[in-house]
Amino acid sequence: MDRIKIMVSERPVVIFSKSSCIFSHTVKSLFNDLGGNPTIYELDEIPRGHEIEQALYGHGCSALPIVFIGGELVGRASGIMSLQLKRGLKCKIKYITY
Repeated sequence: MDRIKIMVSERPVVIFSKSSCIFSHTVKSLFNDLGGNPTIYELDEIPRGHEIEQALYGHGCSALPIVFIGGELVGRASGIMSLQLKRGLKCKIKYITY
């Protein structure tokens, strides 16, 4: 988990994803549309991606995509969409990235 802490602390918005996952694609598109400029780690394409995925799952994250904003775990696709529907996602992104 230390590696994950480093990865999420280096960038304002981090998405752990898989390139073939439709939910990941949707969340990445949403962040790009909102100007979130996320750092995306495609776990099926990077070295040791499987290990990172297992570490995320071992600490309470149960499915991809997994999103961190400002080093804080925001959640999976359902949590991101819920935050977006409440009009809170864009504010959270702007607060962290500006």
